[in-house]
Amino acid sequence: MTEDAAPPTPAPQPRNPLHGLTLEAIVRALEAEYGWPGLNERIPLRCFGQDPSVGSSLKFLRKTPWAREKVESLYLFMLRDQRRQSQGAAPR
Repeated sequence: MTEDAAPPTPAPQPRNPLHGLTLEAIVRALEAEYGWPGLNERIPLRCFGQDPSVGSSLKFLRKTPWAREKVESLYLFMLRDQRRQSQGAAPR
Protein backbone atom coordinates (compact mmCIF):
# COMPACT_ATOMS: atom_id res chain seq x y z
CA MET A 1 0.00 0.00 0.00
CA THR A 2 1.37 3.41 -0.90
CA GLU A 3 1.51 6.32 1.51
CA ASP A 4 -0.90 8.47 -0.50
CA ALA A 5 -3.67 5.85 -0.67
CA ALA A 6 -6.93 7.09 0.78
CA PRO A 7 -8.53 5.14 3.63
CA PRO A 8 -11.45 2.95 2.55
CA THR A 9 -14.81 4.70 2.51
CA PRO A 10 -17.29 3.26 4.99
CA ALA A 11 -20.16 1.40 3.39
CA PRO A 12 -23.48 3.28 3.38
CA GLN A 13 -25.97 2.03 5.94
CA PRO A 14 -29.39 3.10 4.66
CA ARG A 15 -31.31 0.76 6.98
CA ASN A 16 -29.46 1.71 10.15
CA PRO A 17 -31.43 4.49 11.91
CA LEU A 18 -28.44 5.24 14.18
CA HIS A 19 -26.04 5.78 11.28
CA GLY A 20 -24.74 9.33 11.23
CA LEU A 21 -26.23 10.24 14.61
CA THR A 22 -24.02 11.36 17.44
CA LEU A 23 -24.53 10.10 20.97
CA GLU A 24 -25.23 13.70 21.96
CA ALA A 25 -28.08 13.95 19.44
CA ILE A 26 -29.56 10.71 20.79
CA VAL A 27 -29.37 11.87 24.43
CA ARG A 28 -30.86 15.27 23.56
CA ALA A 29 -33.75 13.66 21.63
CA LEU A 30 -34.51 11.27 24.50
CA GLU A 31 -34.38 14.08 27.05
CA ALA A 32 -36.72 16.18 24.90
CA GLU A 33 -39.16 13.27 24.56
CA TYR A 34 -39.13 11.87 28.11
CA GLY A 35 -37.40 14.47 30.31
CA TRP A 36 -34.71 13.48 32.81
CA PRO A 37 -37.19 11.87 35.25
CA GLY A 38 -38.72 9.81 32.43
CA LEU A 39 -35.29 8.76 31.20
CA ASN A 40 -34.26 7.73 34.70
CA GLU A 41 -37.49 5.76 35.05
CA ARG A 42 -36.86 3.86 31.81
CA ILE A 43 -33.09 3.41 32.30
CA PRO A 44 -32.16 3.93 35.95
CA LEU A 45 -28.69 5.46 35.73
CA ARG A 46 -27.16 7.96 38.13
CA CYS A 47 -26.33 10.31 35.23
CA PHE A 48 -30.09 10.58 34.51
CA GLY A 49 -31.30 10.71 38.11
CA GLN A 50 -28.82 12.74 40.14
CA ASP A 51 -28.03 16.23 38.87
CA PRO A 52 -28.57 15.20 35.22
CA SER A 53 -26.99 16.98 32.27
CA VAL A 54 -26.13 16.12 28.70
CA GLY A 55 -22.41 16.48 29.47
CA SER A 56 -22.37 14.12 32.44
CA SER A 57 -24.51 11.60 30.57
CA LEU A 58 -22.21 11.64 27.54
CA LYS A 59 -19.14 11.19 29.72
CA PHE A 60 -20.66 8.12 31.41
CA LEU A 61 -22.18 6.59 28.27
CA ARG A 62 -18.95 6.87 26.28
CA LYS A 63 -17.14 4.84 28.94
CA THR A 64 -19.92 2.29 29.53
CA PRO A 65 -20.87 0.21 26.47
CA TRP A 66 -23.76 -1.67 28.13
CA ALA A 67 -25.41 1.62 29.18
CA ARG A 68 -24.89 3.11 25.71
CA GLU A 69 -26.61 0.06 24.19
CA LYS A 70 -29.61 0.59 26.48
CA VAL A 71 -29.81 4.26 25.50
CA GLU A 72 -29.57 3.42 21.79
CA SER A 73 -32.27 0.76 22.20
CA LEU A 74 -34.56 3.25 23.93
CA TYR A 75 -33.94 5.72 21.11
CA LEU A 76 -34.95 3.11 18.52
CA PHE A 77 -38.05 2.27 20.58
CA MET A 78 -38.92 5.99 20.70
CA LEU A 79 -38.62 6.26 16.90
CA ARG A 80 -40.87 3.20 16.38
CA ASP A 81 -43.39 4.56 18.88
CA GLN A 82 -43.44 7.99 17.19
CA ARG A 83 -43.89 6.34 13.79
CA ARG A 84 -46.75 4.21 15.14
CA GLN A 85 -48.45 7.23 16.67
CA SER A 86 -48.17 9.30 13.49
CA GLN A 87 -49.61 6.47 11.40
CA GLY A 88 -52.44 5.89 13.87
CA ALA A 89 -53.35 9.58 14.01
CA ALA A 90 -55.32 9.52 10.75
CA PRO A 91 -58.25 12.00 10.58
CA ARG A 92 -61.64 10.54 11.38
